[in-house]
Amino acid sequence: MRILLVEDEPTLRAALRRSLEDAGYVVDEADNGRDAWHLGETEPLDAVVLDLGLPQLDGLTVLQRWREAGHAMPVLILTARDGWHEKVAGIDAGADDYLTKPFHTEELLARLRALIRRAQGLGSPLLRCGAITLDTRSGRVTLGGEPITLTSHEYRLLAYLMHRPGQVVSRSELTEHLYAQDHDRDSNTIEVFVGRLRRKLPADAIETVRGLGYRLQGGA
Repeated sequence: MRILLVEDEPTLRAALRRSLEDAGYVVDEADNGRDAWHLGETEPLDAVVLDLGLPQLDGLTVLQRWREAGHAMPVLILTARDGWHEKVAGIDAGADDYLTKPFHTEELLARLRALIRRAQGLGSPLLRCGAITLDTRSGRVTLGGEPITLTSHEYRLLAYLMHRPGQVVSRSELTEHLYAQDHDRDSNTIEVFVGRLRRKLPADAIETVRGLGYRLQGGA
């Protein structure tokens, strides 16, 4: 899953980036509103963590512009402002959730997981497809109740597919959502990771749809 982190305070931004990456997310980042707006306009994002008090362009304006342009990715707003009217303004601008500083990182991660699930119409933190279960809270994956060990790339690939059960996902979409903006992207590496994942899952779990991409089978 690819997250845009927008925060102008360097220490907090670095800490949040580490926590997000440790949780299995790919992270793009911006420290001002103009760069954030541009990334939201041009990059395929699964969610955004957006601070309101930004230089160059404030967070509410950035969010309003995204929504006016039709960008529907989930947005979690961060702010040091504790007044209820600020929360109302954020929700009215198109925010999906709201977190007031200071906050516990675990709460931010939990809210982010929920936003990403809901964006795909999924309610439970336990994602199931056939005999495969992925716990989005712990990152634990089991097959028929038995834990299986995945690399970080294999986990991100499986998590993306499990958030879209039954949907055909192209190699280019996987590449865009599994690698950050500054990463040297090569869609051919997706084939390598799919091959490795197939060796750890039931043989028919990941279907290749010729000319289109991959589909996770087994039912949600």
